[in-house]
Amino acid sequence: MLSIEAYRDAFISHLEKEIVTKEPVNLYKPIHYILNLGGKRLRPVLTLMTADIFGTDYKKAMHAAMAVEMFHNFSLVHDDIMDDAPLRRGKETVHEKWDLNTGILSGDAMLIVAYQFFENYDAETFQQLAKLFSKTAIEVCEGQQYDVDFETRDDVTIDEYLKMITYKTAVLVGAAMKMGAIISKTDEKEAQAIYDFGLNLGIAFQLKDDYLDAFGDPKTFGKQVGGDIIENKKTYLYLKTLEHLNTEEAEQLHHLYSINPNESSNKVQAVKELMVSSKASDATLKAIEAYTEKALNVLDELAIAAPKKEVLRAFANMLMGRQV
Repeated sequence: MLSIEAYRDAFISHLEKEIVTKEPVNLYKPIHYILNLGGKRLRPVLTLMTADIFGTDYKKAMHAAMAVEMFHNFSLVHDDIMDDAPLRRGKETVHEKWDLNTGILSGDAMLIVAYQFFENYDAETFQQLAKLFSKTAIEVCEGQQYDVDFETRDDVTIDEYLKMITYKTAVLVGAAMKMGAIISKTDEKEAQAIYDFGLNLGIAFQLKDDYLDAFGDPKTFGKQVGGDIIENKKTYLYLKTLEHLNTEEAEQLHHLYSINPNESSNKVQAVKELMVSSKASDATLKAIEAYTEKALNVLDELAIAAPKKEVLRAFANMLMGRQV
């Protein structure tokens, strides 16, 4: 097996060869642009790594890894349009660099191209991959709709929030890993177990993102710390805070989430103080640990060699220990 960095380098090298700008340029150039903005490449790396774990040359999973990365970036292009976001990874978003119509159309093309990558596999593998991909894609859309709905609701529950991040974020992590298993032609029990590993890890990953958004180091986090607070996002951290406040403090938090001051530092600081005093920050860290542990418990079900289980364990612990 390779290191995470080696899988990532191999994937990026393949991506650069595979994605070329062709006619019409204004359709394909934005695709090339978004795919080259960088990012962790977490999902395609997981597809390659999982194929390797189940005894198949990771290169055979490269087309599926491309499909996963293409779909992920398609969702980012359309999310940015919905959020009217000006920046993605510190660069102009596609709809800002070009225009709204280009963002919509290039995003649509990315979704179609993602499916085309599965055509490189035999009929049975293609069918399994496409079926999983379709299920995952509609769940991601459902998760995005829940997220949109939550913006105008004041009664979002923690269970609802967990369902939203499961659909919007975690299912694609689980699917990325299960695709590696499908390509390796492992049995359904093993494939489902590795999916569950990825799903729980994906939930923990998003909860860690929520936590770092408020309490991460500005030098390493990579985006504005306190961004979720500024945008009044009802994250797990926010909901846990609300759950543990008295009536007066809850009213204060509701007020802070109803204002949008030009200078937001005081608002961010006040909300963070409530998150700490309510012990919601500690509760969020415990939830991250619990979902990571839930993922790691799945390893007991996998019929793979102990060293390969340790690779997955190390990867999970690395991911949850990150500060970016």
